[in-house]
Amino acid sequence: MIEFVVIVESSADARTATKLADRLLVDKVDWLEPEMLQHLFQWSGLEAGTENSCWKNIDDITKRFSDKFKFPTIRSNGRFKSDGQSANKIMTLISFLQHKQKRDIKAVIFMRDLDSQPERRKHIEQARLEQINRPKLAIIIGTPDRMREAWVLNGFIPSNKDEEQILKEITTQLTFNPCEESHRLRSNSLTKPDRIRNPKVVVEKLTGGRMEREQQCWEETSLELLRKNGVETGLTAYIYEIEERLIPIIGSTE
Repeated sequence: MIEFVVIVESSADARTATKLADRLLVDKVDWLEPEMLQHLFQWSGLEAGTENSCWKNIDDITKRFSDKFKFPTIRSNGRFKSDGQSANKIMTLISFLQHKQKRDIKAVIFMRDLDSQPERRKHIEQARLEQINRPKLAIIIGTPDRMREAWVLNGFIPSNKDEEQILKEITTQLTFNPCEESHRLRSNSLTKPDRIRNPKVVVEKLTGGRMEREQQCWEETSLELLRKNGVETGLTAYIYEIEERLIPIIGSTE
């Protein structure tokens, strides 16, 4: 079966990235129904039987492949820095999996919070450019700015009076709507007065810390609103990447 490899920082990142992609596939491919997705491809990690792989584990995963399959050592490439170095290592490993392990990997999604470090995307994009002559692998980049929670806020719509009141109070404190302008929430602090400018804190207040409520923000909110609110957070760019690079793979399997 076709595989789409997912590289993330956490399982929450993976849920967000893959569900959004599922929605876009169904929305854009005329003949595709939600129940058909599981029969067309699977989301996976670098290791067989996993649903995703984490950035922090790439070196350990590479070593396990090296020990088990005699995977050659990947030497550092001076052209790449930081995340670009890791992305290049991942793509080299995927090439091994495609050709030596015969896994039908058609795409890889790199999800990486920017955390006020815009160079992270630049470095991953540089690594992608090195793979431009590899048409058998679609490389998709998602970089939430500043973090995944900004995307959650982009899709938050109050579902009851209590949520309406909480959003109103937060908007008054901030002097702007955190759902429409979540990119302005730049704080890491968990203490007053700056904690209200921390995206994680705002999401916690609005959702009551319930993951199922968070999920509604990217699973049920209209794609049009997500595109509108996500211009400054990287969400709109991610949606475009899925449409441009992933949808043609499924669209061609009819």
